[in-house]
Amino acid sequence: MRSESNKKRVQFRAPRGLVDRADALAAVFETDRTDILISALRDYLRDAAHSDEVKQEIAEAFYDDEITFEELKDLVGHEEAANFRLLKEQLADEFVDEVAEELADS
Repeated sequence: MRSESNKKRVQFRAPRGLVDRADALAAVFETDRTDILISALRDYLRDAAHSDEVKQEIAEAFYDDEITFEELKDLVGHEEAANFRLLKEQLADEFVDEVAEELADS
């Protein structure tokens, strides 16, 4: 388990029924609500990273400089992040080449 220094405290409001269900599940597994919520969040993020639709949104955020390469890597893994970075660089190079050709033609 990670040390306390690697944890970040968060606070949010959730529907009472959802929290009650998390509490009930925590009782079944003899753990606390936090462990249930961390597990659910981890599962959600893992599943989202495998969704083509979500990957496309993540890639667009990276291409638009809304997230860093490190954040991209955390979301989709190193290999896929490297592919997105390469494509971003290729797209930027192609754009520069196209603009240069347009300027040369005018």
